Amino acid sequence: MALKNEAAFFAAIVAFGLVISVVTLTFDSGNPWNLAVRLFALNGYIALSVAAIMTAFLKEITLFLKKPFTRVHHYFAAAGLVLITLHPVTLAIQFLNPAVFLPNVESLYSFLFFGGRQALIIIYIAFAAVLVRKKMVAYWRYFHALMYVALFFGIVHADLSGRDLLNNPAIFVAFNALFGAVLVAFGLKRLQLYRLKAKRKQSLPM
Repeated sequence: MALKNEAAFFAAIVAFGLVISVVTLTFDSGNPWNLAVRLFALNGYIALSVAAIMTAFLKEITLFLKKPFTRVHHYFAAAGLVLITLHPVTLAIQFLNPAVFLPNVESLYSFLFFGGRQALIIIYIAFAAVLVRKKMVAYWRYFHALMYVALFFGIVHADLSGRDLLNNPAIFVAFNALFGAVLVAFGLKRLQLYRLKAKRKQSLPM
């Protein structure tokens, strides 16, 4: 049963990514470089968003899949990290321009339009926090939570400059709904932590 649940769970996520990819291919598959850039960005954002949403359903994921939550969470986080990194790497190779990794601070609009650049930096800070969590027990979660900020910059960047979101209403709605789910998960996670702290305080001796 657990194996079937796991297969169904991963299949649903993969199917969503495939549908988005097929729609992208149908819309425009002329330039292989541009296509690769777009597919890396879209699927990377999906994987990172799923990893973020899952944090609000730790018990449910563990019971449903019969696997440690962190293992499943890290599957999506790792896939998202690789794909979202390949997005600017492919751009840099295509245009021979390493500036695609640097935030643009010429104006607020430029900062948001090229928001994927600072999003990638923030993602790596959030990822690094996991690696040093044993040395930063009291603080690493705050740095890791920057992933939500990265996803915000990512969706704004996609809304302003993403070819697929600008030209395909279905993809626009799907990805903004995905970010909405991330926000809901963030709120649920904060509520869970608040309730946990409240219970701990109540259990302390007077």
